[in-house]
Amino acid sequence: RRHGIAGNQLFTWRRLMTQGALTAAAAGEEVVAASDYRALEAQVRELQRLLGKKTMENELLREAVSRAAGPKKQLLRSTSWPEGGR
Repeated sequence: RRHGIAGNQLFTWRRLMTQGALTAAAAGEEVVAASDYRALEAQVRELQRLLGKKTMENELLREAVSRAAGPKKQLLRSTSWPEGGR
C-alpha cells in the first residue's frame, strides 16, 4: 500500500507468477495479448483450410489434364507414319 498498489493486485501477480506467466518474458520472447493470439490462431486455421482447398483443386485439375491428354498420346503412338517419311 505504501507504493499505491492494492493488495489484490499483488496476490494476482503472485498467482500469475506461480502459474508460469513470466516464462515468455524470461525466455526473451515477445508477449502478446490473448485476444491477438486467438485472432492469429483463427487466421492460421483459415489459411490452412484455404491451402487444403487449393491443394485438392490442384490435384483434381492435374488428374483431369492427365486423363484428357492420355487418349491423345495413345492415339499418336498408335498412328504409324506412311512409308517414306513424315
